[in-house]
Amino acid sequence: MIPAIPSLQDYDISPQYGFLPPELPLELLPDSYYSRWEAVVANLQSLILSKRLREVVERMPILSSSRLHEPAEWRRAYMLLAFITHGYIWGGNRPEERIPPPISIPFLQVCEHLELPTVATYAGVCLWNFKPIFPEEEIDLENLATLSTFTGSLDESWFYLVSVAIEARGAAIIPLMLHAMEAVRVKDSRAVTECLHTMAERVDEIGTLLQRMYENCDPHVFYNRIRPYLAGSKNMADAGLPNGVIFETGRSDDHYVHYGGGSNAQSSLIQFFDIALGVEHRPTGEKRKTDSSESEAEGQAPPPRHNFIQDMRSYMPGPHRRFLEHVSTVANIRDYVEAHRSNRSLTIAYDACLAMLRALRDKHIQMVSRYIIVKSRESRSHSRSLSPQNAPQRQNLAHASRGGSSHNGKLGTKKLRGTGGTALIPFLKQARDETGEPSIDAWARRLLSNGPADGAHHFAALGKMGEHADGEIEIVGLAGTWAMDDSEGGICHW
Repeated sequence: MIPAIPSLQDYDISPQYGFLPPELPLELLPDSYYSRWEAVVANLQSLILSKRLREVVERMPILSSSRLHEPAEWRRAYMLLAFITHGYIWGGNRPEERIPPPISIPFLQVCEHLELPTVATYAGVCLWNFKPIFPEEEIDLENLATLSTFTGSLDESWFYLVSVAIEARGAAIIPLMLHAMEAVRVKDSRAVTECLHTMAERVDEIGTLLQRMYENCDPHVFYNRIRPYLAGSKNMADAGLPNGVIFETGRSDDHYVHYGGGSNAQSSLIQFFDIALGVEHRPTGEKRKTDSSESEAEGQAPPPRHNFIQDMRSYMPGPHRRFLEHVSTVANIRDYVEAHRSNRSLTIAYDACLAMLRALRDKHIQMVSRYIIVKSRESRSHSRSLSPQNAPQRQNLAHASRGGSSHNGKLGTKKLRGTGGTALIPFLKQARDETGEPSIDAWARRLLSNGPADGAHHFAALGKMGEHADGEIEIVGLAGTWAMDDSEGGICHW
């Protein structure tokens, strides 16, 4: 039996707002029982600045989650506890690996209800952390404000709100592409083509929104002030958490956990685009299989590989994760287009969607370069110029990337990691290149490939600024020209 096309309402998804909550996030929990949580988050910047947050948290009473009822209340509680937890971990000169019961116990309860890990996810800092300035107006970047931040800065608010605006702008694509899947079932090529045209236009608009990040989020502020608070506990030994973190409940089975921090790879919207178009992502570093490589590997068990995109689904709210799983079982657009290659309007519309999605990932790589890689190298250079007695004493994700010197005097070669704990430039580049793989027409395959064009055809490959055929990226900036290493990491990960 063919699975039914999913209904959005079954997965807490709004036809109007997509993966943003169907009702606006609460600005305050209605039960005064939770006023201590609200008070701490309302004064979070002052408590971090005065270094009193840990003391205040440790003296808090242990509150139960039993007085949370509506979905919006659970989401608000999660957001509050996530901000308090990350402030507690990263709000001192050294990170704190042991989270005390006043936060651990209710946070574990709330996360179990929402099917989320005990870490500040994309849902907590973006999807459930906004309000419209004027409720009667639509949700767009000019009508948004954050509910909570770690730093109180415009830069941090803008960083979150660009993602909120992207979610709102892309929301219409969700019912649109579900309609396209229904149209495939009745062989309505015209309807499928129209849906693909509209998706390509919307993804292009999302790319324009993404580039507005530069307007109000300064790379220095992001790298040194905001990004450290978004870090998780996975692969954070250099940042001061070699064991991860432990949520103390007083039980004998308390143990260390390792979670990635907030990441745009946790956006269900971006993963929905991939699933709808049939874009397949392999574990980072794994190349596309050819017939010959498959035959050579026949009979051999493949080595276990890390698939970052799949892993990120465990950081999504449970209903959204199940929605993506359901869509994966009914996605049929790529197969339909491949079976109707002679329909030029259809294949061009499909390839246009791939081109717009790949362009979006190109823009994101450039943003990672500006906000992370350039700032990391500036930070390393600055740290080498300081005398030992004046060296910074704070330990977190920003200072970890300054690295040290190896025994031969050269700068250490530790990988720069994103807030999710993964070295991501290889992942970002591979995800971008894989986006073009399903393209149908030969011209589109050449255009969307990342290597040099076939010598027999005089087509130019679509590359980025200064990207060489071997994949090395050369960036030309005010300070000169430098290469982007594969070992470098990112802000967040699409």
